[in-house]
Amino acid sequence: MSLVVYLAAAVFGLTCAVLFRRRPPTAPRDPLTVSTCAAIVLGSLVFVCAAPVTLAAVNDLTGIPNFGAPLTYGVLSAYSCSLLVLLINWRGGSPERIRRLTLRAVAAYGVLIAAIVALFTLADAHVERLTDLDTYYANTPYMREMIVLYLLGHTAAMGATCVVCVKWGREVTGLLRAGLWLILAGALLDLVGFQAAKYTAVVARWAGHDLDVLSTEVAPPMASLAALLFSAGFVLPRLLPPALAHWHSVEDYRRLGPLWSRVCFASTAPKPPSAWWQSPVDRLRWREVSIHDALLALAPYFDDRIRDQALDSALRAGRDPHEARLAAEAAMVSDAARRAAAGRPPLVTPSAYRLYATEVPGTGGLVELAQTLARSTHVTVLAEGTVRATPG
Repeated sequence: MSLVVYLAAAVFGLTCAVLFRRRPPTAPRDPLTVSTCAAIVLGSLVFVCAAPVTLAAVNDLTGIPNFGAPLTYGVLSAYSCSLLVLLINWRGGSPERIRRLTLRAVAAYGVLIAAIVALFTLADAHVERLTDLDTYYANTPYMREMIVLYLLGHTAAMGATCVVCVKWGREVTGLLRAGLWLILAGALLDLVGFQAAKYTAVVARWAGHDLDVLSTEVAPPMASLAALLFSAGFVLPRLLPPALAHWHSVEDYRRLGPLWSRVCFASTAPKPPSAWWQSPVDRLRWREVSIHDALLALAPYFDDRIRDQALDSALRAGRDPHEARLAAEAAMVSDAARRAAAGRPPLVTPSAYRLYATEVPGTGGLVELAQTLARSTHVTVLAEGTVRATPG
């Protein structure tokens, strides 16, 4: 079981690292970001503390049997409080209102943690139990109350999380909504899979029955799966947009290949600093800048006659005006690249025409030009980068 909960702790820790990696420069001063990361860190600590290996180590270090229990339950209560504080910051409002509600939540769970410690101190719990403490001591005075208190405190926080996620999930859209539904799924799984199993096992002990397997075998993996859903809900709105941006950058970088292969010899843009890894966004940005630089260098070779002939031919072939323009520009760029690569002088009166790719922001225009070149059956790229005409 230690491996399961340690893996859940690692998932929470990775989630926090991702959020810190994606944070804006002002994130440390943002209460929402701080409360989110605090909730994730405390959630990770809960799983670390709950691992039987950790419990045994804590008990040995303190010399107090089962001292790991109030430690784990106290951290779990702090995690429950952090969820409420996170919800308070998500809902927003005036700073005074947020501060007031936050102080109330902290005060309530502070009392709860103090009660957990006091009840453990009063209880007779000298037999060390690393995996079944909740059910073993379910009928022990003071331990019984301690177990019920920590469960009720966690139930209150998860219930409030479910209510808020359902309400806001109907009001927002996009990735934020998807993140809220994932958090809701994690909260419901925690309620149904973890807490319901714990409650059932404890109540069964009160009734003289043995359903300890629910507490020892069912609850831990359910809590770990709930943590996975929670983490996905936290990071999805932050992580997916940059991931999609990198994916689109990879696609655009590849699709610019036909254009880059024709004009790369003319580019004088400095190469990026050597590094063992560059993000797709950086690679695309460098290729875009280099292509624009090459097109600027080839501008003196642009021949309006080539473009006009290709435009007329494309229009007569039934292409729409935009496709015909791209086909004409592709023919003009290919002709300019061929003559420049062959060392011929530029035109005496070069064209003043502006390519469509230079009129639109981003890489969209360059990609369209590159794909038009790729579909062309009238040019062939030689190994050394020059261009020659071939039969249609």
